[in-house]
Amino acid sequence: MATLPEKFIEKYTRLLGTEAPNFFKTFDEPIQKGYRINPLKANTHTFDTTDDGKIPYGDWGHYGTVSGHAVSHVTGVVYSQEPSAQFVGEVVHPDLGEKILDLAAAPGGKTTHLAAFMQQTGLLWSNEIFMGRAKILSENVERMGVQNVIVSSHSPAELSAKLPQYFDKILLDAPCSGEGMFRKNSAAITQWHQDFPQELAELQRNILRDAVKMLRPGGQIIYSTCTFSPEEDEQIIAWLMSEYPEFTLETIDKLADTHISDGRPDWADKQFTDGQTIQSTTSDHTELKKTARLWPQNLNGDGHFVAKLSQSLDVPVISQTIKPIKSTQLNREQQILLDAFIQESFIHFQRRNRQYVLFGTRLYLAPLEAPDISKMKILRLGIEMGTFKKNRFEPAHALALAIHPTEFAQTYDLNHDDWAKFVHGDVIQTGTDHQLKKGWVLMAANGNGAGWGRYVNGQIKNFFPKGLRFAAKQTADEFIEEF
Repeated sequence: MATLPEKFIEKYTRLLGTEAPNFFKTFDEPIQKGYRINPLKANTHTFDTTDDGKIPYGDWGHYGTVSGHAVSHVTGVVYSQEPSAQFVGEVVHPDLGEKILDLAAAPGGKTTHLAAFMQQTGLLWSNEIFMGRAKILSENVERMGVQNVIVSSHSPAELSAKLPQYFDKILLDAPCSGEGMFRKNSAAITQWHQDFPQELAELQRNILRDAVKMLRPGGQIIYSTCTFSPEEDEQIIAWLMSEYPEFTLETIDKLADTHISDGRPDWADKQFTDGQTIQSTTSDHTELKKTARLWPQNLNGDGHFVAKLSQSLDVPVISQTIKPIKSTQLNREQQILLDAFIQESFIHFQRRNRQYVLFGTRLYLAPLEAPDISKMKILRLGIEMGTFKKNRFEPAHALALAIHPTEFAQTYDLNHDDWAKFVHGDVIQTGTDHQLKKGWVLMAANGNGAGWGRYVNGQIKNFFPKGLRFAAKQTADEFIEEF
């Protein structure tokens, strides 16, 4: 058996009883990897990512391993995400046009899953308190071509002060003790101690207090963890419903043949310390069966807990007004440069309910639904369109990943040799007989935008970002046959 903390073994031996041996056996079993197909892309067919079968919940999940250098990954067709974690997005299941908050969002698996449901409509706010992790989150959102997202880096308290009663649904994939990740993350085992779950539970309660402040009357909070700990799961939900009686639990559909389990009402009123079971209250928590537990001994994935709560419509409405974001009035020179770029580069350009917002020289297309972001730490505001430079407008890499090739006037379909050159940052020679005109070219791979080039006199200057470049290793035969 993997080297697990003694107190952890004692705790779950007591909790799981006859099921404990099968539970502990999973810690020595191989890790099951998975990924999601991104329906926001023009072509969702993959030729360079293994498919070991469909994940039984949702339309986009597959078992298999993703290479970070695969065409499908670089162009944002796939997102590597653990199978059990994919169930959370299915529970949230946003509707078109909603305002959604992913409150602890890095590295972006659940945010990009929610974006798939929203189909570039409404507003998806994705927040991560730690700036370093927020940058990774923003990069993943960019790669997946999401246009209706705001990425921020704030504490929940800072965010709730700015956005009271603003969101239709809030996902809190809470910071937790990470017990469900033990078999793939040795650091999670190292940092675990007997009191760790209870310490995290206090943090989770504080974050939920701020989440409640940001929910519109009648909205929903979806709470999830990747831990088995009752202190962080059933006991948190029991506390929330006691503290905020306006919330009721919604039944989560466990789906036939998925082996997803009900939550454990009998664990809601117990604290587990030093092998002792201490009864704290005698409340009836039968409702907690509506929550969901994903156990690794029962299904092909890691541990997860999910609860879905709806708030009453009778909650008093706060009178505080949230101002809308102010669009930027471009100066004459900027407008001329932008108009020239759009006319030269697009077959048809639609702002699609977006508005221009300028940060320094960088131009964004922000969702119309966006609130005022003054004095906020914002990393991404909708889709970055490009940068104003001396006598020209230079399109952003994010724009290449967000638009479909059919929308752009000039595209260049990369073969294997071209792909290897492009991702390495090399100039691509096309010859003067190629049907390209001087100007910007959308470089396409497998039917999706991969980045920008600029054609001049028989060659395409490479604008693939320097920080993303790598040496491609795939064989030419495999690429040509499938691509």
